[in-house]
Amino acid sequence: MKRWWIIVLVLVVLVAGFLGLRALRSSRSAAAGSSFQTESIQRGELTATVGATGVVRSNQSALLSFGTSGTVDFVLQGLGEKVRAGEVLATLQKTSLSAQIIMAEADLVNAQRALDDVLASDQARAAAQLALAQARDALDKAQYTLTVRQAGNRASQDTIRGAEANLTLADEEVDRAEQIYSHASGEAAKALALSNLTAAKQKRDSIQHNLNWYQGQPDEIEQALLEGDVAVAEARVQDAEREWERVKDGPTEEDIRAAQARVDAAKATIELARITAPFSGTITAIEVMAGDEVTPGTLAFRLDDLSRLLVDVELSEVDINRLQIGQQVTLNFDAILNQDYTGEVTEIGQVGNSVQGVVNFPVTIELKNPDQAIKPGMTAAANILVEQIENALQVPNRAVRVINGERVVYLLKNGQLEPYAVQLGVSSDLYSEVLDGEIKEGDQVVLNPPSYIFDPNQEPPFVQGMRQ
Repeated sequence: MKRWWIIVLVLVVLVAGFLGLRALRSSRSAAAGSSFQTESIQRGELTATVGATGVVRSNQSALLSFGTSGTVDFVLQGLGEKVRAGEVLATLQKTSLSAQIIMAEADLVNAQRALDDVLASDQARAAAQLALAQARDALDKAQYTLTVRQAGNRASQDTIRGAEANLTLADEEVDRAEQIYSHASGEAAKALALSNLTAAKQKRDSIQHNLNWYQGQPDEIEQALLEGDVAVAEARVQDAEREWERVKDGPTEEDIRAAQARVDAAKATIELARITAPFSGTITAIEVMAGDEVTPGTLAFRLDDLSRLLVDVELSEVDINRLQIGQQVTLNFDAILNQDYTGEVTEIGQVGNSVQGVVNFPVTIELKNPDQAIKPGMTAAANILVEQIENALQVPNRAVRVINGERVVYLLKNGQLEPYAVQLGVSSDLYSEVLDGEIKEGDQVVLNPPSYIFDPNQEPPFVQGMRQ
């Protein structure tokens, strides 16, 4: 009898313990369910962005300095003024410049005049034509001289026979003069006869010399000189012909380039003494004043083209392939509170930069609505719109967990947590698109599931209760 009471008592205790444990577990599960933060699964527009920070810069920037030493004469522009390309910003006093730079103005005048002559004057063509004609004439004369001085070409047979006859007459005249001189008496008669004899001999010798030349030929030295004259004349004709071919149709491109180079060189020398704007822009810094002594390279101005403002950022290799030219960007500035600006991706770097193992790619963003508050050098936070999806089923990013390599979210159903595997697509900062899974619009997803559900060695109480 006593033994049965003991059995009954044990059974009562077991049943009471079981009922109490179930009640305890139910109360704990209800308490746990009431502490979860949940959010209803919704559909809507999902915007995916990539964030980065960068620095504002102007479309074009230049640091300008003088190219020579001297004393600043005038600073013609002020800080913040807009200037056009080629406009003079400052000059140096002429008296402080080197002689080479001062004389460059005279060189420029002469060079410009020479260029004008090349482009407009016909003097070079006329001079080349005259030089060619003169060279050809000189060649004809040299060739004629060479020919007529050869043996057999110096005189005709009639000329030779005439010279021989004249020589015979001259010999007879010399004989008569000698007889008269030998018979002359008195000083006056003797002197007159001697003079006539001398003249007769000179005439005879001259005729003999001519006859010898007519019948002779050039010696070796004379022949070499004659042939050399012809060769020189031929070379001069060739030079004159080349010059004529070069200028007969007007100035060549080489002539024009050479003349223009002399003009440009003189201008470049003059430009050393002043600073001109290389492009249209705004003066953003002035470092010189009238009277300052400067040397080559001394910083004088900074010029910026503020017509376009750009922001250079760097994006990770993970995100770079999501970018495309023309994507819209939202920009914010630490220096400009409560103001959003818009931009557009204009350049995407093709080569990454590795810094301490992290590879980033340069990206350039153009501001579309800049104002006076934005200045080069400011820090900008950029959010680049990489994708936008309408009517996307969205799950909060903070609700997603990774278990055994699989993305999982927990739904709260009847006070209990239930895991669901999901496949996600595009993500924004707060939400991700659900591509596949059993969750649906309106489900309550848990934002803060307890940490013990991710410990494989620890089962949550409600799971143990469900198993029992």
